[in-house]
Amino acid sequence: QVQLVESGGGSVQPGGSQRLSCVASGPIFRVDSMGWYRQAPGKQRELVAAITSGGTTNYAESVKGRFTISRENAKNTVFLQMTNLNFEDTATYYCVVNSWIGTTTRDYWGQGIQVAVSS
Repeated sequence: QVQLVESGGGSVQPGGSQRLSCVASGPIFRVDSMGWYRQAPGKQRELVAAITSGGTTNYAESVKGRFTISRENAKNTVFLQMTNLNFEDTATYYCVVNSWIGTTTRDYWGQGIQVAVSS
């Protein structure tokens, strides 16, 4: 079965940086888009950033200029470099990988990783 494993979260001070990684393993053959969502306590899950197979990126307005998404296709890995973190970035971050299965696509989700911005 397909598994997504996130790493790199933890506690960080305001203004600091963190890099999240997500590796997809298992029977996953044609990865299309990859991305990161987050969910803060009491809030809905929201898209943070996404990247297509061709490298086109999309960011939430709140993270533009601070976060950078990238991917390493050969390793089915997606990264999220976060800089100038603030309290509002505290959330559980989830990676998502969209993969082709025959003529359709399916989303696979990671288990989530906590990012806590605190002083």
